[in-house]
Amino acid sequence: MKPSEILKQLKELRETWRKQGFSYTREQQAEYERLRQLRYDRVAYFRENDLVWKGATKQVEVSK
Repeated sequence: MKPSEILKQLKELRETWRKQGFSYTREQQAEYERLRQLRYDRVAYFRENDLVWKGATKQVEVSK
């Protein structure tokens, strides 16, 4: 499954969750957990392989 598909399906599930009074059915909950795990695995892959920007390095000025 493509990463963009995962995000789209998660968004649809969140919208459904709101419309249903902030609760999932058992099937929806299982699908949400599956998609969430796929997303976490992808993010973990990026972190493990240093493919994530970790912020600019802070330069320290040396006063003379």
